[in-house]
Amino acid sequence: MTILDPSLTTVREQISESLISTLPGISYVAEEVFAAEQASIIERSWFCAVRAADLSGPGAFRTVQIGRESVIVSRNRRGEIRAFFNICRHRGVRLCVQPEGQLKRAFQCMYHAWTYDLDGTLIAAPNLTKMPDIDRETYALVQPHVREYLGYVWICLADEPPSFDDEVIGAVRDRLGDEHLIDGYDIAQLALGRRIVYDVAANWKLIVENFMECYHCATIHPELTEVLPEFADGLAAQYFVGHGAEFGDEIQGFTVDGSEGLDRLPGITEDQDRRYYAITIKPNVFINLVPDHVIIHRMFPLAADRTVVECDWLYLPSVVAEERDLDASVELFHRVNQQDFEACERCQPAMSSRVYADGGVLVPSEHHIGAFHDWITAQVGPSIEAARAAQGGRR
Repeated sequence: MTILDPSLTTVREQISESLISTLPGISYVAEEVFAAEQASIIERSWFCAVRAADLSGPGAFRTVQIGRESVIVSRNRRGEIRAFFNICRHRGVRLCVQPEGQLKRAFQCMYHAWTYDLDGTLIAAPNLTKMPDIDRETYALVQPHVREYLGYVWICLADEPPSFDDEVIGAVRDRLGDEHLIDGYDIAQLALGRRIVYDVAANWKLIVENFMECYHCATIHPELTEVLPEFADGLAAQYFVGHGAEFGDEIQGFTVDGSEGLDRLPGITEDQDRRYYAITIKPNVFINLVPDHVIIHRMFPLAADRTVVECDWLYLPSVVAEERDLDASVELFHRVNQQDFEACERCQPAMSSRVYADGGVLVPSEHHIGAFHDWITAQVGPSIEAARAAQGGRR
């Protein structure tokens, strides 16, 4: 068992051996900081947008908000995933206004009827044949970068995306010690058993920080610490590399009452059985691995004080097809989510307090969150400092 190195970088202020500083409060409330995060983090990272199986066939689409941009994710006539900025190339009308739907043949602008096929090529417009100098590919819908991984569609809006291996697969590798250890869960082949959408009145960074630590677990998660007793000691599974929190001796399954779970995923190893693993993939994904299902959180930061979280519970296809009772299984993490999000919502108003102008502190079991704060500071530090200066806060 290897502990993650909690050492600090030079941009972090050391308070004592036990306490290190957090981000300042203004970074959670200032709209100019949130705008900088949208531009420099959300729109430049690989963003987990849609579950691929939600796009059931040619013409199926979902719209998602990624930073400041609306993006259409769909399938073409060959069933291949495509993504487009949700903007007509003529006058900028939003093409799809519904969160999801099914197209018959093409995307058509409701304003001037510019029409695009399911690969995004301009195929028709009023009087288009009288304008032979218009290149239909030049005026095709603009496509961001797209990858599929773990059964989800990941999108990057940057002109030059970062390495998917480094940013996404690397996060799995860093957490589990080997990116292939996730393969046995065969996430792409699992079926959606339940989806719950949470509208959280809190900054997205508060939610990330909460997921990464377990200092709070004994206080607000009685059901979770009953199933995973080691969490009561305050060290999250994510504090370690390759460590899964072990079920309690009397616990049969990852359920709200510790009762027996559902059919075990056949690809996991004996070492992974009766253990819980958690992975954070910045900026918007939490992955929770247990022997009989996988829970995926996708965050959609919409404002400095608002984050929508879609949470998927995934099981073996046979479990879902047979309509097995999922309630005890789903209820455990649904309660954890409710407890966590309430805590984040209680933090949010205090972020603008003069008492929190210089931020708070992280205790040793939370020191690994410092690396997340360093990552934020490296990308939007000047915006945070400008907001602090405007607020009148001191360094």
